[in-house]
Amino acid sequence: MKRKPDSAKTPAKGEPVGDDFIPFEQIQALIDLLEERGLEEFELEREGVRIRIKRRGAAAPPPVFVSPAGNSPAPELSAAGLDTAAEAEDLHVVKSPIVGTFYSSARPDAPPFVKLGDAVDVGQVLCIIEAMKLMNEIEADVAGEVVRVYAENAQPVEYGESLFALRPLKRK
Repeated sequence: MKRKPDSAKTPAKGEPVGDDFIPFEQIQALIDLLEERGLEEFELEREGVRIRIKRRGAAAPPPVFVSPAGNSPAPELSAAGLDTAAEAEDLHVVKSPIVGTFYSSARPDAPPFVKLGDAVDVGQVLCIIEAMKLMNEIEADVAGEVVRVYAENAQPVEYGESLFALRPLKRK
């Protein structure tokens, strides 16, 4: 039900606003559902009307690193701090070349392509990033040891987001 363009009345509860087909209370219900389920984004298109709700995720507390002695915490590091720490350790950080969904294995029941401590060769598949229904294999561009896995399986990743830290092999 659309209101007449010259109408200046306030819409009744549940009535569509303006030329929209989705009542405000339904939009609010969608927002509440996103928060309740911990979802970051929702998109719906129906009868030519498209609604996209994207909320800011609650910031996770920064990780605390404990010293090797195990008794005193080291300074807390943000995600950017992790990259800086990796650079300080001469680690090679493999970053996502695209926006998509990170998968650590080819199938849900398959073992991961790599795990912490694994030795990898140049060209070895580290993970898959699915984007627009295409499965893109992400390969190691240096030989070395996997010392960090930043991304979580089946979670979205952004362009340039750190996926893995590799300790390059020392060439003699």
